[in-house]
Amino acid sequence: VQLVESGGGMVQPGGSLRLSCAASGFTFSSYAMSWVRQAPGKGPEWVSRISTGGGSTYYADSVKGRFTISRDNAKNTLYLQMNSLKPEDTALYYCARRVSYSSSWYNDHDYWGQGTQVTVSS
Repeated sequence: VQLVESGGGMVQPGGSLRLSCAASGFTFSSYAMSWVRQAPGKGPEWVSRISTGGGSTYYADSVKGRFTISRDNAKNTLYLQMNSLKPEDTALYYCARRVSYSSSWYNDHDYWGQGTQVTVSS
């Protein structure tokens, strides 16, 4: 299993970025996928989740209305469109494969990418 994120960078407040996560080594279309971020000095924060077929999406309140998660199962790729970015969105963003649904979202994910850095600053 391999998850490789890309698309991060530095952007001014109010700007946009589109993150991608290329998946390989498993049947991508069979798994729900998530985006998770970790800001410097803070713990990981779940950002968004998408169902296997892409028909159901979920967002943290902190990003709702600004971020859009999507997937292309034919290309084995997960996306996160981020608009109206704020300095507090600065973090390392990871994609992760979700395998269970429990009270501990972190432990519900078994594989993670290496992360892509997003920095929002003027």
